Amino acid sequence: MDIVDYNARWLKAWSEKDVPRLLGFYADDCVYKDAQTAAGLTGQAALATYLTGLFAAMPPTIYTPEETWAIDGGFCGRWYAAMGPDGAAGRLRGFDLVILKGDRIALNEVYVHQMPA
Repeated sequence: MDIVDYNARWLKAWSEKDVPRLLGFYADDCVYKDAQTAAGLTGQAALATYLTGLFAAMPPTIYTPEETWAIDGGFCGRWYAAMGPDGAAGRLRGFDLVILKGDRIALNEVYVHQMPA
């Protein structure tokens, strides 16, 4: 698998707020964790509910991959996000830990921090 391409396609689905397409990247029994879901979410149904609410509350956001590293069983990826036109609503830098089951994400841990405007 080309993890750089996989990561770019996955982040594009995040940018487009495309919940059905995003779910296609995740295993049925996936575990997802970010700062708002520290205890984690399990399964596509829980992830779909979370993403739908998250995307409704967020301004348009463009995720841009910066670097991707292969690790045993998956990859890590660092990215930048610009929220609103030209990042006017904020900028983020993030890092994903992704463990794969075949070509689907079994575990996704997301770490994010705010960037200066």
